[in-house]
Amino acid sequence: MHGENISYAYGFWSLVIVNVALFAFFILSYLAPVKKREWRSMGVTLAFFVALFTEMYGFPLTIYILTGVLGSRYPALNPFSHASGHLWLTFLGGGALMMTVIHLISNGLTIIGFVIMWNSWKLIHGAKGGLVTEGAYAYVRHPQYSGLFLIMLGMLIQWPTIITALMFPVLVFIYYRLSKREEGEMLKTFGEEYKQYAERVPMFIPRIGKRG
Repeated sequence: MHGENISYAYGFWSLVIVNVALFAFFILSYLAPVKKREWRSMGVTLAFFVALFTEMYGFPLTIYILTGVLGSRYPALNPFSHASGHLWLTFLGGGALMMTVIHLISNGLTIIGFVIMWNSWKLIHGAKGGLVTEGAYAYVRHPQYSGLFLIMLGMLIQWPTIITALMFPVLVFIYYRLSKREEGEMLKTFGEEYKQYAERVPMFIPRIGKRG
């Protein structure tokens, strides 16, 4: 019990740097920004992961805020242990089984997101400037962004924080606006062919049981 009371599972800034660097490397590899507006969107995306891993390993701002607001009602004897950092477990109970389920779901979404981004990147580069409508593009018009949303959602499920929960809908809106501008350019380039493609294939979320 004494060991649990003095346990403080944060301040590991080397882990923050390593995890941010890994995620930044893979995301930039499959979603390489070129234009200024793409770099702005990517900057906010990277800020999301910096905030996430800072709270996961560096400084638990969300827990400080929650313990300050709830005081003795905060449902953890030692809120700054690593186990108490899992807010789903802290507020909903559960234990090892729930933690396993949370990790399976969050890791599954993250892996699927990276696979979608990788597959989409291959299709785009293989098309050599042509219009891509097969693979993931047969289900959604912007699968690379859909994959990125899955990764962020997976990380939110694994380690929810106040900042990242607020940033996620903002990022979705930012990429929605970016997608609309990109589609305007695609219409100029491919004309009626892209217009028909856009009419039958949704933007980010595939239609269940339907393919473009």
